[in-house]
Amino acid sequence: MDQDRKWAPAAWYEDEASVAGTAALTPRLQASWLRSRRYGLTPEDLQPVFTGSVDTGCLLYECGHEVLQGLKDTLANEPVSMMLTGSDGLVLSRLCSDSSVSRSLDRVHLAPGFYFSERNAGTNGMGLALADRAPTLVRAEEHYCTSLRQYTCAAVPVLDPLTGELAGSINLTTWSDSSSKLLLALAQAAAGNTAALMLARTTGRKPRPAPRGEVYQVFTGRTEAQSEPLDLSARWTDAVGQAGTAMAEGRLLAVVGEPGAGKSTLASLARRRIRARERILCVRPPLADDITTWMRLWAPELAKDDTCVIVTGVHTLPEWAAEDLAELLSGPPHGHAADRHPYLHSCVITTEDYTRVPQALRTLIGGVVEAPALRSRPEDVLPLADHFARRFRGRPVSFSPAAARALSDFHWPENTRQLQRVVRDAASRTDVVDLRHLPAEIFVGTPRRLSRMQALERDEIVRCLTEPDTTVAQAAEALGISRATIYRKITQYDIVVPTRTR
Repeated sequence: MDQDRKWAPAAWYEDEASVAGTAALTPRLQASWLRSRRYGLTPEDLQPVFTGSVDTGCLLYECGHEVLQGLKDTLANEPVSMMLTGSDGLVLSRLCSDSSVSRSLDRVHLAPGFYFSERNAGTNGMGLALADRAPTLVRAEEHYCTSLRQYTCAAVPVLDPLTGELAGSINLTTWSDSSSKLLLALAQAAAGNTAALMLARTTGRKPRPAPRGEVYQVFTGRTEAQSEPLDLSARWTDAVGQAGTAMAEGRLLAVVGEPGAGKSTLASLARRRIRARERILCVRPPLADDITTWMRLWAPELAKDDTCVIVTGVHTLPEWAAEDLAELLSGPPHGHAADRHPYLHSCVITTEDYTRVPQALRTLIGGVVEAPALRSRPEDVLPLADHFARRFRGRPVSFSPAAARALSDFHWPENTRQLQRVVRDAASRTDVVDLRHLPAEIFVGTPRRLSRMQALERDEIVRCLTEPDTTVAQAAEALGISRATIYRKITQYDIVVPTRTR
C-alpha cells in the first residue's frame, strides 16, 4: 500500500512486489505479511517475547478457560490445541489432549506466557484476528514464519460484552494437513460462549450493543435551553484551547481520554473556535464487515472546505482499515510536496489510548490532547447536571443540597456519559431532584461483581437509606433487619451513606 511505502526503506518496493506475487495470499494476508516485514521480522526467525507470568485471575481467563475445557472434552483424542490469548497476543491458556501436538507447539514457543501478536510472530491466526478484530483462518504456507507453516490456525476475537472492547481471542490449532473446514466455526462458537459467560458473571448489566457505525452531523444552532454558555473548569477549557491551536496549524489532532469523557464534544468545541460556521460530521466505526461501506459514505466529505470529520474510536479499527484511512488522509503519494497530506486539517480522530492507535495513523498525528475525566474536575459536575436536565426537560430542573452533594462526591467511572444518563432519568420524574431520585450506583464506592440477588438486596438498602428524613436505624427497621446487619451490609456492598441519613 502507498502508506507502507512512506515508512519503508528503499527495498520496500521489492518486498511489496514479492508479497503481492505470492500465490494464494488474499489481500488481507498480503497486508499482514507487509506489516510483518515492517516490524523487522524474517520468515526464518521466530522469537516470540516471553513474559514469564499470566494473569489467571481475570474474567477473560476464568470464562475462556472454562469454555475451552468443555471443548477439549468434546474433541477428545483429536489433534487440536485450544488456546486463549489476551488483547495483546499473550497466550494465557493452552489445552490439548494430543501429546504430539503439544510437544510440537512447545518447540515453537506457542505456549502460555509467550506473545504471539503480529508484531512478535508475524502473520498467524491469533495475531491477525487481534489486528483486524475479525475471525481468521491462516493455513500452512499462509503463515509468515516458516516454523508455523506446519499448522493451520483458526482464531476469533473475544469482545468484552459490557464495553465492546477487545478482550482477547480464542485460537484453535491443528496440523496443516488436517481438515480445517469446521475449525473456524468451532472457534467462533467458543468465542461467543466465552463472551456470554463473561456477561453472566458480571453485575447483570446489559451487554453493550455491537457497533453499528454511525455518521451524523453535529449541529451548532443554540436552542433556548442552550443560550447560556457553560462555565466549566480550567482543565476543560485549557484542553479545548490546546485542541484549537493544533487544528489552526493544520495538524491531524488526536483527542484521547476515557470512555464517555467527551472527546468528540471537546473536538467540536475547539473546531468552532477557529471555524464557527463549519459543518462537523462525527463518524463511528462499525463491525469489520461493514467498514468499507461506512468509509465510502463519508470519505467524500473530507474534500469539502466547509466540513470537518471527527473519526471516533480509531483504536477499534482493523489494521487494514486504518491503513486505508491513512492513505485517504495522506492524498496522492506521488504528488507535489505542497499537496501531501491534503486532508489532515479536515479530520480529527479520537481514541481511548494513544498506544492503541494503529501505526498507520500514528505516523500522521501532529498533536495529542487529553479530554480530562470527570472525576478530575468535580467542579464541573453540577453545571453539567443543570445543562443536561435543562436540555432534556426544556426548562430548569433543580437539585436538592443532598442530591447535589451526592452527585459531586461520586467518582463517575463512566464519566459524562454516565452523568447524562443519571440526570435524564432523575429529571424525567421530578422538577426537584432529591436523593431518592438517584440510582443506587451513585451511592456505591468501588464497583464489584454481584449476583442478581445481591444486586437486588443492595439496591433495596440504598432505596431505604435515600428516603426523606430516614436514618440508618429507620432504614434497618423498614427492611426488617437489625442495625448490626444493615451496617454489615453497608460495608459489604461499599455503600456510601447519604450525608443527611447518618
